[in-house]
Amino acid sequence: MNAIFHHPIVGKHLGRVRKTLQQVQTMDFDLSTAVPVLARTPDVLAVLLRDLPPQWTSGTEGPDTWSPFDVVGHLIQGERADWLPRVEHLLEHGEKVPFPPFDRFAQAEASVGKSLPQLLDTFRELRTGSLYRLAALQLGPADLARTGQHPAFGRVTLGQLLATWVAHDLDHLVQVARVMGRQYTDAVGPWRQYLRIIGPA
Repeated sequence: MNAIFHHPIVGKHLGRVRKTLQQVQTMDFDLSTAVPVLARTPDVLAVLLRDLPPQWTSGTEGPDTWSPFDVVGHLIQGERADWLPRVEHLLEHGEKVPFPPFDRFAQAEASVGKSLPQLLDTFRELRTGSLYRLAALQLGPADLARTGQHPAFGRVTLGQLLATWVAHDLDHLVQVARVMGRQYTDAVGPWRQYLRIIGPA
């Protein structure tokens, strides 16, 4: 094991992290508490990324990894072809017709020639529309148990799909912060040992 993990301060900190992870309590899905998270994601990204120097928004973690610019493009594709379209597909077809496959890398072509402010504005517009359509469905607790067919996973519930939408947003917010933090991997010098966003050498 890397010697840094035996450092008395670092070891104590990692011990607290492990204990915290063991104590994590999960939530049951509740649409009323999920929507506020989905509604905030465009604002969080806009505040974090808009008007930053391009070194922050185009940096990656290495070959075949995404920049913050790429992540926003991916979220746009999710609004267009994944989350609400799959909700509506499930409600219409149930398990009879599988969800159409989703291209997780479509942003590579779709974002060409676009600026980051354009992508942020597009994402906000599409997310607002998605949440309007979601509200119009007037889903109740019984609807969350309705099932559809995922092309890879098989049977999934509407509740699982909606919960994944929320967790997917949070996952990519973490990714954006991590990619940005790792641009300073060398610049932070010895403090790297304390920065979980970068990780020990």
